[in-house]
Amino acid sequence: MPASVIARVDITDRQQYLKYTAIAPAAIIRYGGRVIARSEDPVTLEGPEERRRIIIIGFPSVERAKEWYDSPEYRQAREIRKDAAAGELIVVEEFVPG
Repeated sequence: MPASVIARVDITDRQQYLKYTAIAPAAIIRYGGRVIARSEDPVTLEGPEERRRIIIIGFPSVERAKEWYDSPEYRQAREIRKDAAAGELIVVEEFVPG
């Protein structure tokens, strides 16, 4: 079943974060993912105003998303990101009507 990774990221070092964004997409693609949405200016409709960068990445399954997250390629990207941003990543199964 398809799944989405939802990331909420507070960028603290833009130059270092750009190094992360230069290598992270290749790891996403390698594990069957694709970026669905990303914004540094999300619109809050309800609840506390969101000011973090929001990224939504689609994967073929939760298992594939977990493989991506734990992969050597993405571990390298995470190492670069650790001093540049703080945030949260969650993975959820997508709703498929039927």
